[in-house]
Amino acid sequence: MLEDLTTAVPSPPSWPTAYPKGYAVVDVETTGLARDDRIISAAVYRLDARGEVEDHWYTTVNPERDPGPVWIHGLTSEALEGAPLFQDIAEEFTTRLEGRVLVAHNAVFDWQMIAREYARAEREAPVRQRLCTIALSKELGLPLPNHKLESLAAHFGVVQRRAHHALDDARVLAEAFRPSLRAAAAGGVRLPLLECRPLTEWSDRPATPRIGQQGGGRGYGGYRPAVGAPPGSAPPAPTPTRGGTRRAGGSSRACGSPSPATHRSNANCWRTARPRPGCMWPPACPG
Repeated sequence: MLEDLTTAVPSPPSWPTAYPKGYAVVDVETTGLARDDRIISAAVYRLDARGEVEDHWYTTVNPERDPGPVWIHGLTSEALEGAPLFQDIAEEFTTRLEGRVLVAHNAVFDWQMIAREYARAEREAPVRQRLCTIALSKELGLPLPNHKLESLAAHFGVVQRRAHHALDDARVLAEAFRPSLRAAAAGGVRLPLLECRPLTEWSDRPATPRIGQQGGGRGYGGYRPAVGAPPGSAPPAPTPTRGGTRRAGGSSRACGSPSPATHRSNANCWRTARPRPGCMWPPACPG
């Protein structure tokens, strides 16, 4: 199931009693990065207290809308049309997450997307703590050139087979997390656990178009009606602004932002135009 990359970091004779009893290593692919975007696929590797793999699970999810950057995640409207809705897989997802620490790379993003989907389904996400592998790598003092998943994977010799596919990203992260966990336990490192507070209600803003929609080009995958929408559905017109498109209920700036700091920190930069060289998303996990 996974390569054994823990031999270089032997398991300590005594395991820290304060460490969690189980982990759910998670990756979700989404229609974008904003608060009203949706999950289109999810994968979970369940690990026990010492990081041994118990099982793994993967599903696609019908977002009931434009799937977003198809050139990144590869999931088209046609591929997602027969996929289950989130409320249809929520019970199984709960089984995979319940009683475990959610582990993800830039975990705040995955957690927020998951929490919103549960709230839309009028359910509560069964997660009480999360652990960001970016934060853990900092605690361990790993000599990484940046905070990308590929850099963490390379440090532990993990080979990425299909980047931006939820199942392969979750596998890569699980393979990198296992030796990280053992190194932390051996060194008595405090795990950077953060509390998760589930949403209890949610209301989406009206969906709005993205750059490139009117021309059917590849700006953000062109205009695609929501999955399952009637043929010929047309988007509302965007409001142009300097350097990007202003979305209803919020603002966004395309990658032509004159401010590098704003460019790197603005999540909407990624979702309003194709990233240019130097666009760093996700940013380093604050936790």
